[in-house]
Amino acid sequence: MATTRPVPWVPPLLCLAVLLGGAYYAVVDAGPSMRTAGFAACVLLVMGVEALDRRIPPAALLAVRTALYAAVNVLDVSGVSRVLFVLIPFTAYFAFGRRTAVALGAGCVMAIVGAYTVWVPDWQVRAAYISDLVMFTLGIVLAVTMAAVAVREGEARLRLERAMREVEELSAAQERNRLAREIHDSLGHHLTAIGIQLEKATAFAELDPEAAQDAVSNARWSADRALTEVRQSVRALGQDQFRLSSALTELIARLNDDRLSVTLEVTGDEGERPQAALTAVYRAAQEALTNACRHSGASRIRLSLSYEDSGASLVVTDDGTGFDMREGFGIRGMRERIGRLGGRFELASASNGTTVTVTVPW
Repeated sequence: MATTRPVPWVPPLLCLAVLLGGAYYAVVDAGPSMRTAGFAACVLLVMGVEALDRRIPPAALLAVRTALYAAVNVLDVSGVSRVLFVLIPFTAYFAFGRRTAVALGAGCVMAIVGAYTVWVPDWQVRAAYISDLVMFTLGIVLAVTMAAVAVREGEARLRLERAMREVEELSAAQERNRLAREIHDSLGHHLTAIGIQLEKATAFAELDPEAAQDAVSNARWSADRALTEVRQSVRALGQDQFRLSSALTELIARLNDDRLSVTLEVTGDEGERPQAALTAVYRAAQEALTNACRHSGASRIRLSLSYEDSGASLVVTDDGTGFDMREGFGIRGMRERIGRLGGRFELASASNGTTVTVTVPW
């Protein structure tokens, strides 16, 4: 256990009180003397040793303290310096633990009893000595209790600091995951759409220049849309007026062409719904459309969006050839996004098509 005390001010303060009390008693009672000077020097030496706490091994420090406290008591004519012995279990608690501190405290009490027995005849029937012993024992108990409270408080502070560091690390990890999902769901979708449209433009450049020009226009729209979403994310503005039905209608309009038919069916009223739920459904639709265009080879994709009192549900089906059911980053991110809102995500893929079902509560 570390020897650094959580309450380092206690020993110096107690030594100062003993120095002032003992010196005052000596001056008032018998006047200054060499004994008083020696007493003051020993107390100052004790205070110096306390300042060197970290530089002295704990066992050696305990022995030096005990010897100095005994020397101060021999030179003290007032008797107030006995209180210094409460520092033995107090400081030992931080260096050696509770059991050693309790044992040393009991030893100090027994040492006082032994000293009274040797030098004070019939002390057992003298109220002043009985009172001193009781007060000294109470001081030992309070010193050990104070040390225990200080140690527990220090341990609690360390646990709190560790917990705060863990919370910071978890928060940073969650934020990184959130940003990764946003980048994948937003930019990933738009980049895929741009790639598909540019491939179409290349293929139809000579056969159908008008269709190629439309494909380039759609690719440009996807690039502009991606840039807009990046700016919104950087500025943390979000989409305050986000309308899911309108966003999905605009999204699929850019995907429809001669080779791919994408339809949207909406039931219920969107109304004023939580933005987090609407955004989650939109990102799920983006990911489902991206997978259908990139992996399944579908010619028809159908989106069914339903608004209900309890929440929203989206079903995306295609007539493609299916794809590997192993979850990549996109599907895993979609599942986590929906799960954080208490929703449900289901994926079924076979050789005759794929179905993605998302349900998000309000």
